[in-house]
Amino acid sequence: MSYAKTAMLLALLTAIFVAIGGLAGGQTGMVIAFVIALGMNAFSLWRSDKMVLRMHEAEEVDERSAPEYYNLVRELAARAELPMPKVYVLHNPQPNAFATGRNPQNAAVAATTGLLETLSHEEVAGVMAHELAHIKNRDTLIMTIAATIGGAISMLAQWLQFHALFGGNRNNSGGAGILATLAAIILAPMAAMLVQMAISRSREYQADRLGAHICGNPLWLSSALYKIAGMAQRIENPSAEAAPATAHIFIINPLSGRGIDNFFSTHPNTENRVAELEALAREMGVTSYRSAPTPTASPSAGPWSGGAPSGGRGPWG
Repeated sequence: MSYAKTAMLLALLTAIFVAIGGLAGGQTGMVIAFVIALGMNAFSLWRSDKMVLRMHEAEEVDERSAPEYYNLVRELAARAELPMPKVYVLHNPQPNAFATGRNPQNAAVAATTGLLETLSHEEVAGVMAHELAHIKNRDTLIMTIAATIGGAISMLAQWLQFHALFGGNRNNSGGAGILATLAAIILAPMAAMLVQMAISRSREYQADRLGAHICGNPLWLSSALYKIAGMAQRIENPSAEAAPATAHIFIINPLSGRGIDNFFSTHPNTENRVAELEALAREMGVTSYRSAPTPTASPSAGPWSGGAPSGGRGPWG
């Protein structure tokens, strides 16, 4: 159902693009806008992992610098039948995490120090399983396709605005044409944005479900989501505030402290996600937080503490 919904939303986004392209009055202009938007997003997709990780000043860790955290990701990746992704830590007090990369062979997962220091081992496992689910589902590719079409729509709307400002509608017959142009300039980009957000929300539900199967217990992820959502309201994420366009890649909206309305959110309501996970737990016969075997590593120590310097706060000092 989630894949069908995503396909329908992509089809709707394409329909908006075709409609505004036709209104722009030229197949040539539509093709040029699409090619430019495609080129920009193709470059972003090819370099997305490095660009995003650089924006958030992520530090790569390995088996020596963060053995328990790294080994947890490796075990979960094996369960998901995925290549081992690169593993990063973000020096950020807000608990959060994301995945990036154009395909499973060129993927990376990242967790903030806030997440590693405040969540239990099982909750971290649930979060990282969710991020690996995004990689397995190729959600980065899906969102890039959506961004490509959305970018083309925005470019066509800007062209229409420029055309209207400089007298391109002087020969337009009647007010209906003017109203249609104004509607395209104002409403089409907004509609495209809302459809992109809906696609993102749909992929989050799917990643929750698959991630729960990867880690073995949906309640680990539901508990983590509650904690992250509550703390994200109180703890600012400076790097996300500086690059709000990356907000959709995080497991919980990192900008939620700014009170973004749910209608414009790239993430589903946390209570709805938790309800879905609790229903899945009943389907799987999971009756408690301890119903599934804990992935390798001591829960009391946490998946990040091994190999820490004597100062004591993990591989980030």
